[in-house]
Amino acid sequence: MKMTKTNQARHPLPYETYREAIEQDTRRFADAVRDADPAGAVPSCPGWTLADLTRHVGALQRWFCALLSQRVQEAPRNRDVELGLPENVRDYADWLAAGVPEVAAVLRATDPAAVMWTWGADPHARFWARRMLFETLVHRVDAERSVGRDFGVDPVLAADGVDEFLVNLPHAGLFAPGVTELRGDGEILTFGCTDAGGTVGEEWRVRLEPDGFRSVPDDRNSARAASAAVRGQAADLLLLLYGRRTCREPVFTLSGDTALLDHWFAHTAF
Repeated sequence: MKMTKTNQARHPLPYETYREAIEQDTRRFADAVRDADPAGAVPSCPGWTLADLTRHVGALQRWFCALLSQRVQEAPRNRDVELGLPENVRDYADWLAAGVPEVAAVLRATDPAAVMWTWGADPHARFWARRMLFETLVHRVDAERSVGRDFGVDPVLAADGVDEFLVNLPHAGLFAPGVTELRGDGEILTFGCTDAGGTVGEEWRVRLEPDGFRSVPDDRNSARAASAAVRGQAADLLLLLYGRRTCREPVFTLSGDTALLDHWFAHTAF
């Protein structure tokens, strides 16, 4: 699989936007689970409870903060970090929310252009702020759906999340081994945005190659037509890419080789 870090984000948001959005989504997550049964199921994360989900998000945020604070230059050997996890799972929501000031302080103190280790396409500190947002946002949606709350996603954030997912996915084989099986002979898959989350009509293109796959520029003048395409609103596309929706739902329009789309989604879940 191609692992060179050459595919940069097309339209990353201002760095401060990530800090503010992480804070907002973390607090929304905590509010959603605070009075819910910690043992309640999370249908979009089979086998997990709300307590598991809350611990996961809080632990990831604290680990990402440790990486940023240390400006790590090599892949860590473990994820050990002091969590301060409460003994009572009913206190997990407050524990999650209590981490917000530290996250904000670390992000404010971090130069987004600082060179550091990342697992994705962009070897700079800004990668972790962007990654932390979408880890938090998608799991906030998981939590809100689980307790029957509205789980709306800002379309601008969603479009940025689609871009972040597709740019980094070729590098995710370590924890999403299915992506290593995505190969082809130049087939193009496109994911089109139908609302103002990005630019209406904007498309993200992925090319399958014999040694892997990668994001490629949105070139409408290319002689190579898309082999398969899925179109929908930015928020729906984001949840589709993360396996929270299916491409056969009526909110999406499909064209081309739908079996190729099925193959893609069967190998990109994580």
